[in-house]
Amino acid sequence: MMPVPGIYGVTTMAGLNKSVPQPTEIKLHQKSRLLEIAFADGKSFQLPCEFLRVYSPSAEVRGHGPGQEVLQVGKRNIDITKIEPVGSYAIQLTFSDSHDTGIYSWDLLYDYGMRQDEMWQHYLKRMEEAGASREPGSAPFEQRPKSK
Repeated sequence: MMPVPGIYGVTTMAGLNKSVPQPTEIKLHQKSRLLEIAFADGKSFQLPCEFLRVYSPSAEVRGHGPGQEVLQVGKRNIDITKIEPVGSYAIQLTFSDSHDTGIYSWDLLYDYGMRQDEMWQHYLKRMEEAGASREPGSAPFEQRPKSK
């Protein structure tokens, strides 16, 4: 099993992995809340807005080191409201809850696409363990992991 970024202290740095193919197309499907990204190697991924928000590469979500991750709750109906290019290596997403501090490199998006199922199951397990909900307004807090 490969480590999940931001959960086991592994991060994908923007533009460092030159073997990751470049994207050829990025589409936001607003009604279905999916970001579709196609890469030069022929792989294409549909990443839900909620998935991208709860796995934002920002310090606000990932924390400043291993064990500092913040469980994102109530994000089921989140939308992407803006997509901005960041150089030639990433995009910055703005979400409907005003979150806009994550930089999504091509490396990161490719990795997320390859491991989406594994990462989503891990997120759902964390939510269940915390007794938290994906529904907006059902939990007025974001939960940090328990200290060991």
